[in-house]
Amino acid sequence: MRNLARVLVFDVAAPLAAIAALLAIGVVLGWPLWWVSVCSMLCLLIVEGMVVNFVVYRRDSVTVGTDDDGPGLRLAVVGLATVALAVAVVVGYTRWTLPDRDFTRDSAEVVRIATAVSEATATFTPADPMSSIDRAAAFMAPERADSFKNEFGKATADLAKRNVSAQAQTISAGLEALGPSAASVAVIIRGTQSQPGQPPNTAVLALRVGLTKQDGQWLVLDVAPINSR
Repeated sequence: MRNLARVLVFDVAAPLAAIAALLAIGVVLGWPLWWVSVCSMLCLLIVEGMVVNFVVYRRDSVTVGTDDDGPGLRLAVVGLATVALAVAVVVGYTRWTLPDRDFTRDSAEVVRIATAVSEATATFTPADPMSSIDRAAAFMAPERADSFKNEFGKATADLAKRNVSAQAQTISAGLEALGPSAASVAVIIRGTQSQPGQPPNTAVLALRVGLTKQDGQWLVLDVAPINSR
C-alpha cells in the first residue's frame, strides 16, 4: 500500500501536474510561438522520463517513487512539479487577475469622474457663477480646462444676468469604452432650472464624456451632448 501511494504521487501525479502547469501557462499566454516550442520540449522530456521510469520498473521492479536509495530524485521531481505549478499561478495572476482588477478600478474611476463633471456643467448658482465651472475644470486635462472655461463663460454671464439657477442630478451613467489610456462614458442627468417668478424647467440631458489617462490619472478631454435620432 505504501509503494502504491508513492507510485501515484511521485511517478504519476507529479509529472502530470507539471504537464498540466505547462499547458495552463500556454493557455494564459495565448500560445505564442516561442512557448509552443518551449512547452513541447519540456513536455517531451517529462514524457520521456515517465517512459524511462516504466522501463526501469519492468526491468528492476523499482520506480523513482519506490526506490529507497533515491530520495534526492524524488525531491527533485516534486520540486520541479511545484515550480511549474507556482509559475502557472504567477503567470495567471499577472495576466488575468491584475488586468481584471485594473479594469474594475478604472471603470469605477472614469464613471465617477464623468458623473461629477456632468453634474457640474449643468449646475449654476448666480451668487457664485464660476464655482461649478471651476469644479468641472478641476477634473479636466490642462490643455482642455482653459478652453472649457472660455466656452462656458458667455453662457454663465447670461444666466447670471437673468438670475437663473440650475441643479443637476445623475439618473444613470455607463461605460461605453475603456482602453489603457482612453475612455468614454455616457451620462444621463436630470437638470432643473429656476428663475424668479417662473415655474422650474426640468429636462433630461444625455452627455458623452471623453477621458484620457495621463501620468496614471484619468482626466476629462471632452463633454458633449449625445444627439438623439
